[in-house]
Amino acid sequence: MKKKLQAFVVLLALSGSLAHAQAPKDPVVENIVKEATQNSQLEKLAHELLDGIGPRLVGTPEMEQANNWAVAKYKSWGIDARNEKWGEWRGWQRGITHIDMVHPRLQTLDGVQLAWNPGTKGKGVTAEVIILPEFTDSIAFQKWLPAVKGKLVMISMNQPTGRPEYNWKEFATEESFKKMQAEKTAATEAWNKRIQKTGKTSRTLPVALEKAGAAGVVMSNWSGGFGVNKIFGAYTKKIPTVDIELEDYGMLYRLVESGKKPQIRIQAEAKELKNAPAFNTIAEIKGTEKPNEYVILSAHFDSWNGGTGATDNGTGTIVMMEAMRILKKMYPNPKRTILVGHWGSEEQGLNGSRAFVADHPEIVKNVQAVFNQDNGTGRVANISGQGFLHAYDYLGRWLSAAPQEITSSIQTQFPGFPGGGGSDHASFVAAGAPAFMLSSLSWSYGNYTWHTNRDTYDKIVFDDVRSNAILVAILAYKASEEPELFNREKIKLPVNPRTGEQTTWPAQREPTRKGGLD
Repeated sequence: MKKKLQAFVVLLALSGSLAHAQAPKDPVVENIVKEATQNSQLEKLAHELLDGIGPRLVGTPEMEQANNWAVAKYKSWGIDARNEKWGEWRGWQRGITHIDMVHPRLQTLDGVQLAWNPGTKGKGVTAEVIILPEFTDSIAFQKWLPAVKGKLVMISMNQPTGRPEYNWKEFATEESFKKMQAEKTAATEAWNKRIQKTGKTSRTLPVALEKAGAAGVVMSNWSGGFGVNKIFGAYTKKIPTVDIELEDYGMLYRLVESGKKPQIRIQAEAKELKNAPAFNTIAEIKGTEKPNEYVILSAHFDSWNGGTGATDNGTGTIVMMEAMRILKKMYPNPKRTILVGHWGSEEQGLNGSRAFVADHPEIVKNVQAVFNQDNGTGRVANISGQGFLHAYDYLGRWLSAAPQEITSSIQTQFPGFPGGGGSDHASFVAAGAPAFMLSSLSWSYGNYTWHTNRDTYDKIVFDDVRSNAILVAILAYKASEEPELFNREKIKLPVNPRTGEQTTWPAQREPTRKGGLD
């Protein structure tokens, strides 16, 4: 076992270097690089999608508008494209959210209504704000519940600091830094226990408050950075649920604690719409020699709607669009069909890509490779073989065709392990198709842009995105030219040391085709 492990580590080290051995100059590769650098359309695509259309929450008119925009854009480049329905979703559209403190003084607050939450009627909801108190147990919580009637209930902890950890590391004394870390840990643990003793979870607590007659739910899902909160969906169906940014949430919390009985007014103009069709946008450049074998470019099109979905996944979207545009111009007659999928409802469980895999077994069985990009604006920094035993034989060769300045910083892991989720490549891996996640450098993705109110155009690093478009176009070109179809032999997965059981390949899962309709 030890010898096998050592051999595996050596293979990883060698593969990382061999993948970067450069091949002789290729005129197609040179033309791809030239077009991407001298005639880039990335900024224009990002502006039209992110500034013009905005966030793309499944079930909203903006999502359908984006689908139609992408089809029109592809057709303007001479690429066949279509919207393919795979399900339907609860129809909803965000309106203006206005949150104001009206007592003990007047102040407009920074916050937003959560997704799929119904709008308020008339002049909105005005009520006193209270904090979820501590309970000895769930029985005590049930006895307290009638007290929420007509109140706005705060269900998030008050953060000890609004400064991110890196700011403390840079400026605080060591003693002060450790003290703050201890305070944050203690406060988080105490608040988690407070929630647990209600007998509810973060999902079921708002529902219980709604049933008890609360006027609304107020939360603050701080993301650990200056001015940044994560914005997801609401669990209440009749009363408003709003996320207020840390700075204003903390002020309200302190006013409640000091007995000032603050009141806020919430006006939310969201609209409930009829159920909306859910689409994947599909475009393809037909293969000339092997049209029924496929190289697939992959990125999810939908987003949450706290920001405009710029790095999750506007950047992946425009990378794939730009790669297709370049390929159509510089490699118009590929040997295999090059197909791009812009998937819907990835954020709710990879639904669009799972539906495509389920609906198109004839394509999936003939996939040469899937290249998926999802996690932010950074240049590609890591590629795993996803558990396909011979992945290096193909990816290593294809990567060697790309310029050194693009591939030199890419870490490769072969054969790697199969991805069970996280992004749309996993839908294909589960079906046994070779699909690879092109993982990016962070650029503070987790704190500042992933699912946040700050995921906007200005966070895009276009030099890195341009590098990714070049890489994807070259990988698609080389995969199309590859003489043989990708060898799908899988590695033998190890025994799980925690359970003692054999690890199994991820199972193919059915998509949710009717979402938010219960």
